[in-house]
Order: sequence, then C-alpha cells, then structure tokens
Amino acid sequence: MATSVGPRCLRLLCGVTSWRNSLLHHENTVLSHFLQSLRKLPVRAFYTNARRVHTAPARTLFLLRPLPILLVTGSGYAGYRQYEKYRERELEKLGLEIPPKLAGPWEVALYKSVPTRLLSRAWGRLNQVELPHWLRRPVYSLYIWTFGVNMKEAAVEDLHHYRNLSEFFRRKLKPQARPVCGLHSVISPSDGKILNFGQVKNCEVEQVKGVTYSLESFLGPRISTEDLPFPPATPCGSFRNQLVTREGNELYHCVIYLAPGDYHCFHSPTDWTVSHRRHFPGSLMSVNPGMARWIKELFCHNERVVLTGDWKHGFFSLTAVGATNVGSIRIYFDRDLHTNSPRYSKGSYNDFSFVTHANKEGIPMRKGEHLGEFNLGSTIVLIFEAPKDFNFKLKAGQKIRFGEALGSL
Repeated sequence: MATSVGPRCLRLLCGVTSWRNSLLHHENTVLSHFLQSLRKLPVRAFYTNARRVHTAPARTLFLLRPLPILLVTGSGYAGYRQYEKYRERELEKLGLEIPPKLAGPWEVALYKSVPTRLLSRAWGRLNQVELPHWLRRPVYSLYIWTFGVNMKEAAVEDLHHYRNLSEFFRRKLKPQARPVCGLHSVISPSDGKILNFGQVKNCEVEQVKGVTYSLESFLGPRISTEDLPFPPATPCGSFRNQLVTREGNELYHCVIYLAPGDYHCFHSPTDWTVSHRRHFPGSLMSVNPGMARWIKELFCHNERVVLTGDWKHGFFSLTAVGATNVGSIRIYFDRDLHTNSPRYSKGSYNDFSFVTHANKEGIPMRKGEHLGEFNLGSTIVLIFEAPKDFNFKLKAGQKIRFGEALGSL
C-alpha cells in the first residue's frame, strides 16, 4: 500500500506545478498585450500659453477611478476604527482601563473637510417634507424600533399626527412623564447620558474621561464687565478666576449626551437669569461618546450656542452643542438666533445681550421651564459656580431623564 501512494502523490504534485506555471505564463502574456496596446494609443496635444499638454483618448479615462479608490480606502479605515472600538470594549469588560487614543491633526482636518453643514441643512429640509398619511406609521415605527423610543410618554401617541420627521423628532411629552425634582437645586435639563461631571481645574474641562478641552476656547473670551449683572471676584488672572464671582466658590461642569431616540427638548436646569447669548458657527461633527473619546476639543470645533447668566450662587451657563444632522438649535425666547446658516463662517462668533435699558436683568428662567430644542440629538454642557460643598448625585455613563437631580448643596 505504501509503494502505490508515493508515485500517485508525485504525479498530483507535478500536475499542480504544471497548471500553476501555465497560469502564470497566461497572465504575463495578457499583461504584455495590454501594455503594448497602451503604447499604440493615439495621443493628442494642445498648448496652454507656454506649456504643452498631452492628453490620451477618452476611452483610457476608465483607468482613473478615484471614487472606487476613496470608497475602498474609507471603508478600510472605517473597518479598522470599528475593530479598534471592539477591542476597547472587550478590554473594558475585563476591567482594564484603556487610555484614549486621540485623532491626529490630519484626521481631524480630514473630518472637518466633509461638508457636514451643507449635509445637515439638506437633512433638515428633508425632515420638513410632509409624508403621505399611509407612509407615516411604517417610517416612524422603523425609527422607534431602531432607537428605542418610548411613545407611551409622548403627548400624542398617534403616529399619523406627525406630518414630517421634524415634528416627530420634536415631539412633546405628557406633563406627568417628567416630574421635576424639587429637593435639589440643579436638575437635568434633558434626557441623555452623563458623559462627565466634576470640578473644573486648570481651565480645562473633560468632555469624557481623559480627554479635555479649553474652557476659554469653549465659552469664548469673557464678555465686558460693563455688560455683566455681577462683577468677577478677581479682575485678572486665569480664565476660570474671571468666571468665579464669589470668594470661596468653585467652578463645576456636567456634560449630557442626547441620543437620537431621546426626548429632544431641553429645559432650565435651575432658577437663573440669562443675560447673554454667544453663537459659534462651526463644524457639525458627530458628538457620540466614541467621537468624544477620539477628538480632543470636539465641542470647541462644533457649532454651539452659549447662554450665560447668574443664579443664586453666581455664574451659570448652559451650552447647546450641535452635531451632524443637528444644525438646528432653537432657543424659544431668542428669535434672532439662526444656527447652521450660510451667512456665518466658521471660526467666528456673534454676541447678543438680553440686558437692555428696559430690561436691566435679562431673561428669568424657572427650574424645569422650556428653554429650547434640538433637531435629532446632541449635547448639553453646564458650567457654573457653586460653594465647595456642592455634590453631584451622578455616576459617569448613567442614563438620566429631564427633571431628575444633578446635584445640590
């Protein structure tokens, strides 16, 4: 039996080798004929001023296909990023803390080059297209199933009531769906997920654990002391010290991420007075937790509306940060605000004061009162001063709903 297997294997190996050699010869022959045909193609020439330019016939343009190259490259990069996220999740399940891997300058520049503002404006117009009555239920049901929307909390549960996607995104809740906590001085202004919270140190704020952004870059330069209803505690020094208005107080922050399935309106987190609005036109990059871990100063790149004023303990601010497909940020009492507008360019900001000769204080807001809304979902950032014994009632990563306690003294 052993003597008959050897020759059979040898014959099989010789056959495979011969087949491979013939295949390679065939490939080389085809490639040679292809290159010879390229050399025989006629070439036209024309002159532009002092330069002579040669062009090949139109039929050779099929060789230049940048779109497939970009698609393949982009898909490969996206797949690599998904693998990196999967590996991080698996290591986190094992209890290992993974240091954030920040995007390089070229990656941020590449992302910012995407026309997200134009795409968001197009998405906004698409959302305002009225859907046929028969199409509303299947479209909204798909959205509800995808993002886990609880329609039992909606003021109007009938899906046929919402004429377009924009109305559905901005749906109101039943009055009893979100009771406002009266025991704590600061409540959550919206539904969402707590990304980070704590005390502001060294003029740096954490957007997620380990990834920070500049407080001054985020809020912009301090407004004129003459426009303030209260003087700063120190006339000079760090930007943080310019915000703190009372001796012994500290500066605190809290970041809340609104997912697409969350309730999209936001409310006043406490009793305070809004004296100033600053609008930063900017990019509209995604602000989901994965992006917040990847891009440093993500919130400083994106379009945002900063409302500043004071509460019983001094400085208080609420910032609504835009994101991809969330170019629309609306503040109910501010009719002059127009976000994601082509009239505004990136890198600038425009100010508006609510303090006038007729209104010396500004816009008073009560805790839980309607303040504004997003289109889809985004992020709310609170930055405020309070005494040193202020305590947050939170855990990083927890889900929270509008009206629930953030912290108190």
